[in-house]
Amino acid sequence: MRKKIIAGNWKMNYTLTEADNFVNEIKDRINTDKVEVVLCPNNICLDRISDIIDNTNIKLGAQNVYFEDKGAYTGETSADMLLSVDAKYCIIGHSERRQYFAETDEMINKKAKKLLEKNIIPIICVGETLEQRESGVLFEHISSQIKNALEGISSDDAKNNIVIAYEPIWAIGTGKTATSMQAEEMCKYIRDEVRKLYDEKVADGIRIQYGGSVKPSNASEILNMEDIDGALVGGASLTNDFVAIVNYD
Repeated sequence: MRKKIIAGNWKMNYTLTEADNFVNEIKDRINTDKVEVVLCPNNICLDRISDIIDNTNIKLGAQNVYFEDKGAYTGETSADMLLSVDAKYCIIGHSERRQYFAETDEMINKKAKKLLEKNIIPIICVGETLEQRESGVLFEHISSQIKNALEGISSDDAKNNIVIAYEPIWAIGTGKTATSMQAEEMCKYIRDEVRKLYDEKVADGIRIQYGGSVKPSNASEILNMEDIDGALVGGASLTNDFVAIVNYD
């Protein structure tokens, strides 16, 4: 049975002091074994948060990585650097990275392979715009993102060491949320695409999150859908709402 995974993507929020205060406030209230909990702070806060969540059920994640080990790549962060702070997960391919920083499917595939090489689990984001949904090309678009992201990745890694996060771009930070049925439909579609690329075992094993304005009021309905294996939480991960989402019924 797939264990649910709820990850908090802080994006570009919280200073070191603010992060320290917040995580110390919530860490003892996140003590469930029902779900795997991941916090993804900004790079400045990674090391400090790693220390705070040591010996808790919370795992550390990063928000991005570069696909080279070292070199003249000003401003970038390597997978080895993430390992040095004991990061277990890393978000890649978020729509904001694709939109604002022109990240391509090829780059995301390279990042996924580098993370897997270093035993860090990629959380690979895919999603469609409102225009793509309304014009009827959403399935084609998502299929392309999945195929390109998983190109050259083994079935064992796909089953055991990959998380896919479906985030409809029109629901990120807008207050709009895909209905539970819309989210379930797309997560099931993603699982079916993984089945075509690999086999039944991989499709049954891979975890697929939903992300996009997840909050306490809708978390239970979304997270209890058959093909939704967790949530990638944005704004609500910066407040006590995150605790309520993690402790959903």
